[in-house]
Amino acid sequence: MTNQTHPEPPALAAATGMFIEVLVVGIGALTAAVLLFIALVGPTVTAKLAPVANSSAAAGVGLAAAYALGILIDRVADTALTSQRRRLRTRFFPSNTAYAQARLRLADFPALTARADYSRSRMRICRGWALNTLALTLAADLVMLRYSFEHRPLILTAITAFGLMTTLGFYRAWRALTMTGYRKLAEQTTTRTTNTPVPAQPRPDAISP
Repeated sequence: MTNQTHPEPPALAAATGMFIEVLVVGIGALTAAVLLFIALVGPTVTAKLAPVANSSAAAGVGLAAAYALGILIDRVADTALTSQRRRLRTRFFPSNTAYAQARLRLADFPALTARADYSRSRMRICRGWALNTLALTLAADLVMLRYSFEHRPLILTAITAFGLMTTLGFYRAWRALTMTGYRKLAEQTTTRTTNTPVPAQPRPDAISP
């Protein structure tokens, strides 16, 4: 009898990929939170807490916090960009039902599904980091204002300019990946539906990336 207690490799790979994806977003959010904390407490308290940050316990807590923050930032960024995402989707799908049906048809082709999942993963990372870079820029500016540095006005200007350009870059990357994903989904499912009969499947609720 086949042992069914272990997850299938594709499912395990997908779960691992989502964990890494959330962690990548969460690390940026945690870094911004730490910078904000450093700016608020000042150099004296920061120097006293520095040894604690090097402990194994702090590393474990930081990893857990990064994962939790990654989930939060992903949801916040998705909510902030929902209206834009819907406008982009309507260029290729007239309704949520049409989009859901296209996702179902694509599921019959594992190779195309894997590519679409990879594209959506990159899109979610760009979406989260558009918010992260904005928070990092603000937190870094506060640190620069709280601490004394040589050439502080120049460094502050450079950090702000770089942060804003990076935020815009991540936003534009998210928008391009989102539009490309919808376009490819529409083209692939239309072509496959025309050339290959697809068995009827129950229709789920509206699906969002």
